[in-house]
Amino acid sequence: MDAIATKPAELLPTQEASVHTNTRELLDHANRDAKRRGLEDWLIVDIDAHHVESVSWNQIVHYIEDPVQRAAALDYHKNRVGAPPYGLSGDLGLRYQSVGGRIPHQDDQKEVVEDKSVHRDVTLTRRAMEGLAVDYMVVFPTPMLFLGLHPQTRMEVILARAYTRWTIDNLLRADPRIKTFLYLPFNEPDECVRMIEDFADEPGIIGLTVPSVRHKPVHHNAYMKVYAMAEERGLPVAFHAGYHWQDQSLATVNQFLGMHALGFVWCNMIHMTNWVLNGIPERFPGLKSLWVESGLAWVPFLMQRLDDQFLMRQSEAPLLKRLPSEYMSEHCFYTSQPMEKTHPRALQSTFEMIKAETQLLYSSDWPHFDFDTPGTIADIPFIDEQAKRNILGLNAARLFNLPTEPVKRL
Repeated sequence: MDAIATKPAELLPTQEASVHTNTRELLDHANRDAKRRGLEDWLIVDIDAHHVESVSWNQIVHYIEDPVQRAAALDYHKNRVGAPPYGLSGDLGLRYQSVGGRIPHQDDQKEVVEDKSVHRDVTLTRRAMEGLAVDYMVVFPTPMLFLGLHPQTRMEVILARAYTRWTIDNLLRADPRIKTFLYLPFNEPDECVRMIEDFADEPGIIGLTVPSVRHKPVHHNAYMKVYAMAEERGLPVAFHAGYHWQDQSLATVNQFLGMHALGFVWCNMIHMTNWVLNGIPERFPGLKSLWVESGLAWVPFLMQRLDDQFLMRQSEAPLLKRLPSEYMSEHCFYTSQPMEKTHPRALQSTFEMIKAETQLLYSSDWPHFDFDTPGTIADIPFIDEQAKRNILGLNAARLFNLPTEPVKRL
C-alpha cells in the first residue's frame, strides 16, 4: 500500500521573548482564549500574582522609617551596581526558576512603559490583568517572601513597613482593581499587631499574608492576639509558600525540580498541621485561612494522615471537636496554582475532598514560569459551569467582600 503523501504543516515564525517583551504580547493567546470562551461576562479574581518589587527597590528604600537604615540603604544603591537589593535575602543570584534564563520574563520586567501618570508597576499589572482577563488582581512581592529566614528579624519589620507604604502610595491608590494582602513580619508578633493597626484599613488591603518559609510555630500563644485582630476585622490570613533549598530536610535533593516540587508544599504542610491540631479554627471560628501557591495534591494526603492519627490519639488534640479533614475543608481556603492535572481522577477526588466549589480560588501566579490562565479552570471536565464561576471569582468575592459584577475591559 502506497504511503499517503501529506503536505508539511506551515511553520509559524518563532516569537522571541525577552525581559523587554510587552506583557500584552506574552499573554496574547490567553487574552484571545478568554474572548473565545466568553469570559468577559464572568467575574475573575486572580488571588496570587506577583510584581517584581526588587526592580523598584531603590524607590522602596526611601520609605524606610529608621533614618540610619534609610541612609545605609540609599548609600548602598547609590554606590553599588548589580548588587542584590538592600536587606533582602534568599537565592537572588540563582536562575533556576527561569531555567537558566530560557524563560526570561521570570527574571526581570524591563518592557517599555511610556505612561508616566502612574507607577510603571501599575501599568504592568494592568497589562497582566488585560492579558489574563481578570477583574481584580492580588499582587504579592517576590524576593521578600524569603524574609522570614533573615538573620536579623528586625530587618523583616523595617522592610515590611517600607514596602507596605510604597505599595499603598504607588499601586493601591492608583487603581482600585489592584489588591494586596498586608505583609506580616511574623518573627515579631507585636510588630504584626502594629502593622494591622497602622495599615489594615487602607483601601486595597483585603487580607493578611504570612510568608510560609520560616521556622516560627504558627500556633504559638504570641500570635493569638494577631489572629484575634484578624478575626475581628474580617481579614483572612494567607500563608504564601516558597522554597528554601538550604532547609536540612531538603538539602539532600540534588535537582531544582525535586526541591521546587517539595519545597512549596513542605512549609505549608507543617503550618497546616500545627494550625489544625492546635485548634486555631476552634479558638477563632470566624477566622479564615488561605493556603497559597502550594498546589492541591498535598491536601488529601494530609487530610488522610491527620484523620488516621487523630482517631488513635485524640487526647493530643483536645481542642478538636471534629476530624482534622473537616476543618481543612470548611475553615480553610486554597488557591489553584499550580494545580496538578496529570492524573485527572486524582484531581477530581481532590476537588471533592477540599469542597472546591466553595473553598477553591483561582490564581495565576503570573509572571512565574508555571503560571495558569483562567482557561485552566474553565477546562476542568468534571465540574459544572457554576462551580467554575465560583472558583474563578465568586468564592473570592464572598471571602473578601468584593463586587460580583465583572469590571474587565478585554
